[in-house]
Amino acid sequence: MAEKKMWGGRFAEGTAASMEAYSESVSFDWQLYAEDIRGSQAHARVLAKQGFLTEEEAKRICDGLDMVKAEIEAGDFVWKTEMEDVHMNIESRLTDIIGPLGGKLHTARSRNDQVALDFRLHVAARLEAWREYLLSLIKVYLARAEEHRDTLLPGCTHFQPAQPVSLAHHLLAYCQMFKRDFERVTDCLKRVRVMPLGAAALAGTTHPVNPRAVADDLGVDEIFANSMDAVSDRDFVLEAVFAGSLVMTHLSRMCEEVIIWANPNFGYVKLPDQYSTGSSIMPQKKNPDSCEIMRGKTGRVVGSLMSLLVVLKGLPMTYNRDLQEDKEPFFDVDKTVSASLGIMAGLLEQLEFVPEKMLATVEKGFLNATELADYLAAKGIPFREAHHITGAAVAHAETKGVGLEGLALEELQKFSADIGEDVFNVLDYRACVRRRTSPGSTGPESVEGQISALNQWLEAVN
Repeated sequence: MAEKKMWGGRFAEGTAASMEAYSESVSFDWQLYAEDIRGSQAHARVLAKQGFLTEEEAKRICDGLDMVKAEIEAGDFVWKTEMEDVHMNIESRLTDIIGPLGGKLHTARSRNDQVALDFRLHVAARLEAWREYLLSLIKVYLARAEEHRDTLLPGCTHFQPAQPVSLAHHLLAYCQMFKRDFERVTDCLKRVRVMPLGAAALAGTTHPVNPRAVADDLGVDEIFANSMDAVSDRDFVLEAVFAGSLVMTHLSRMCEEVIIWANPNFGYVKLPDQYSTGSSIMPQKKNPDSCEIMRGKTGRVVGSLMSLLVVLKGLPMTYNRDLQEDKEPFFDVDKTVSASLGIMAGLLEQLEFVPEKMLATVEKGFLNATELADYLAAKGIPFREAHHITGAAVAHAETKGVGLEGLALEELQKFSADIGEDVFNVLDYRACVRRRTSPGSTGPESVEGQISALNQWLEAVN
């Protein structure tokens, strides 16, 4: 049997060794040490303002916690599983350093509201880091889009060539995805930065605590409205993991495209050596492993979201030990999201696009067929009829092994007498893109507007 716990006054026997190993969390929640110490120091300062501690006692506690932090960061701190978690380990070591005064630190709080505060502070800090990673990635996408305003790419639906678009327009679509991710993370922070300290175990405390003062000390925006919700709420981490899942989903879509584009049958991109690997048996291979691994890790992140939802879906009020399972999924998601955003930015910055290969696909895919149908519709032919005429022209051109623009005017006029010499201006692929003038379209004016708007947004949020 292990030694008695700090909470062991009611127990005649210690915890079984197997139970101790099963229930400890310090092996992973030690990562909250900085937030735990920061929160405890703020709590001590407010306890002094409320008259529970003298100013001198609060100073000794805060200085002692600084010493504990220094030991941890120097690698000299001994984490003890018998102390169960990060909170008990730090409080125990503080008491070793400053004596029984360390026991006063837990006045007017419980581990329930303490861990909620620590975790909120940690999640908030990591979401801030995600915001920076997202901004960096958006800037890379935007820079590459600015380079490729005039590069044509087959735009697809159903993964079939559909209409020509500029590569800039394609990349700007990802800017919008990651912009939404940035905004989603920013909005999530409002619900993360809530002060739970003062809720105690679940019912509040008889001591005249001041959660607002602790919140102000820590730079936290809001305070809890209901003590039971304060200690049991994990919406904030669920929302953060959901935001991370969407980030990874968007990254995975880009990974899929890079994997396809890098295949020599497409040849739209050349992979940078720094983000590729070779084969142990086939010397010619350059594999897009960075993208494949990222695509795979997306499932891991989504799995963490499902895990948290399942943990929470059956819990009664208020704190339950099941909530110990909230941290490892978030730690893993944070590690994956942070690394993936950084790697994608590095990959995209060095990715070499091959415009001539993209253009070759555009020219052989009848991607100007919609232009012919629109041309006929503009001459008063009902669009459905124009669609049928164009389809017949495409079938004819296909038998000759040419594009619509490769047919002679006389051939085209067999399908409609309304087709004139000006049709070849319409069928030009670059003209197809230029003629797109609707808001948000692939037309040059629209693309310039998108680039300008994103630059303005970046300036505003930086």
